[in-house]
Amino acid sequence: MPRMTLFGVLVLSALALAVPAAWAGSPHFVDDTVTATVSGDSLIVSGKEAGLGDEAQVHIVVTATALCINGGGHHPKAVNKADVSSQGDFPVQNGKAEFSLTLTATFQPPCSPPMTVQWTNITVTDTTNGISKSL
Repeated sequence: MPRMTLFGVLVLSALALAVPAAWAGSPHFVDDTVTATVSGDSLIVSGKEAGLGDEAQVHIVVTATALCINGGGHHPKAVNKADVSSQGDFPVQNGKAEFSLTLTATFQPPCSPPMTVQWTNITVTDTTNGISKSL
């Protein structure tokens, strides 16, 4: 009987240690760090995700819509609209991951001056943990 009691205590102790480790992660984007910067026809989205526990890496996907806007501030044609995306794997260190992805818009015909590229519907998604943030 004492062996069964000892075995039971060991099993319960192991479970008590394992369960909090599995629940330790609470993935979230650190709001102030997720930014989108325009550089020419490109959009650079970068930021930090925290609460990742002991994951090795996260897979980040950024999607956006690029519009070619004329000098009068209007979007002249439906063909001057492009859905653009970029993705990558980023290492996790101490429960945090920093990421940076570049999206580049290409149009046919080209969006050349005085026309400019405007970005809308920007979404950052961590597909590893199933969380998203819209900018």
